[in-house]
Amino acid sequence: MNQEWRLKSFEELTNKELYKILQLRMEVFVVEQQCIFQDADDKDLVAQHLCMWKNEILVAYCRILPPGVSYNEYSIGRVVNSIETRKYGIGIALVKKAIEIIRTSSPDAPIRIGAQLYLKRFYESFGFKQDSDIYLEDGIEHIQMILK
Repeated sequence: MNQEWRLKSFEELTNKELYKILQLRMEVFVVEQQCIFQDADDKDLVAQHLCMWKNEILVAYCRILPPGVSYNEYSIGRVVNSIETRKYGIGIALVKKAIEIIRTSSPDAPIRIGAQLYLKRFYESFGFKQDSDIYLEDGIEHIQMILK
């Protein structure tokens, strides 16, 4: 199976790539998690979009935001992988790759995320620490976490 990482700015995304990103995000966040929310939040316009493609099928995605967009720190968000690929560790590879990309340009920069509470242990496995009380976002319990 051919696997390829692609990192692109919004302007560099093709129409097909953008369509597949939005399709995967809606498949998981809106349909699977039954969460109605405003996904198009203008942050995509300034994000770096990290995608893993296997045989030209988008299997994992996240966006990397610079400081000052979501938080004062760098941020990783919209972390998602397809239902069919969850048992293969692709989500782990995706988060590792996103951290590596940030560390390449800013080795000492902290990274802050807004994580769904049920994924706390997943993010702790990368060194993230809880940095807020539990809060509701779009009806789902979240916490802020930071990687220093």
